[in-house]
Amino acid sequence: MLHRPEYLKALVFCGLIGIPVSLIAFWFLVAVEELEELIWTDWPRDLGWDQAPWWWPLPLLLVAGVVVGLAVARLPGRGGHIPAGGLHPGGMTKAALPGVVVAALSGLPLGVVLGPEAPLIALGGGLALLFASLVRAPENEAGAALLGAAGSASAISVLFGNPVVGAVLLMEVAGVGGPQLFAVMLPALLSSGIGALVFTGFGSWTGLHTGSLRIGLPKAPALDIGDVLWSLLLAPALALLIHGVFVGGRHAARFVSSRTASRTVRNTVVCAVGTGCCIALYAVATGRSPSEAALSGQATLSVLAQDPHAWSVGALVAVLAFKSLAYSLCLGSMRGGPIFPALFLGGAAGALLAPLPGFGLVPAMAAGMAASVTAALRLPVSSVVLVVLLLGNVDTVAVVVLASVVSFVLTQLLPQGPRMP
Repeated sequence: MLHRPEYLKALVFCGLIGIPVSLIAFWFLVAVEELEELIWTDWPRDLGWDQAPWWWPLPLLLVAGVVVGLAVARLPGRGGHIPAGGLHPGGMTKAALPGVVVAALSGLPLGVVLGPEAPLIALGGGLALLFASLVRAPENEAGAALLGAAGSASAISVLFGNPVVGAVLLMEVAGVGGPQLFAVMLPALLSSGIGALVFTGFGSWTGLHTGSLRIGLPKAPALDIGDVLWSLLLAPALALLIHGVFVGGRHAARFVSSRTASRTVRNTVVCAVGTGCCIALYAVATGRSPSEAALSGQATLSVLAQDPHAWSVGALVAVLAFKSLAYSLCLGSMRGGPIFPALFLGGAAGALLAPLPGFGLVPAMAAGMAASVTAALRLPVSSVVLVVLLLGNVDTVAVVVLASVVSFVLTQLLPQGPRMP
């Protein structure tokens, strides 16, 4: 294939397209983050509050519901894919770009419990096709798929700051290799995780060492049997939680879906206001900022990981309950990505259970994040790569792999709920 001139031309063109797509994706993410900071931090302080009051999400989510509902009902492409159906690699057109941008920028900064990854995938793919048409590149189905995948990978890599995550994620989302990919990769992933666990165990328990590829990263506490056993119990519990959240999201998607634009907008607003009520109830119950239960959870997860003792047991239980409900409503009614809320819920569950005897904070959060994001995406390899990258801790890879495999198998065996509209 590399000897074919048309493929080499496509390869060069994909590389060139990656430059403007990544720049636009960068500024898209900057806009989302700056708007979140302005709306949830700066405005409350300017009005004299130390943090956003409990009722703050209600008017914001009302506005988000109206705008997103109109984008879904009136604009081409329906604002992008419904997140309750998972990530999708293609199907985005140039005409759908305005709807994707409007739905994302009017929802994500206003408190929608979703992340920016799905809009970025749609934005990258649509922009690649747009640039191809501007330079009058030959159009065919195979070329469109190649350009769309390249543009999506470029955009998503900006979010995660790593090209490997973008490539692996898009490869798994696109289903390269079909069902046989999972049939081969799942046993390989499981056996490699167990192999790493055995290696870790013998290395730390016997005091013997073999050659290593490590390059001097800071030493983390070694895994012990308690970490492994608790991780194996935490993984199915989180898989059940996230699976239930997605089943609820599919019910919400069927509720929102309608043949008439007015009903679509109305039902979207109902779900958005329901999301705002969940967030407000969290703030009332805990006295903490409603922003912790709103938004994607990406920034809050970092704060939680750095100082988990600042969260009481009640606050962690409350954020798990209310953010899960809000997440479920948003999955079926709003537009965004499912990754970061799932990561936050897994991390919060890990922080909640870390005080258990023999369970450390780092392996607890690692196992929780791996189990929850795998249950959300149904992409075990991408989930492992993503969690390891985010943690920056290679010593927890074994429990990450085990939790991911357990979560994937369990969610595949469970009833999947109603079909997507």
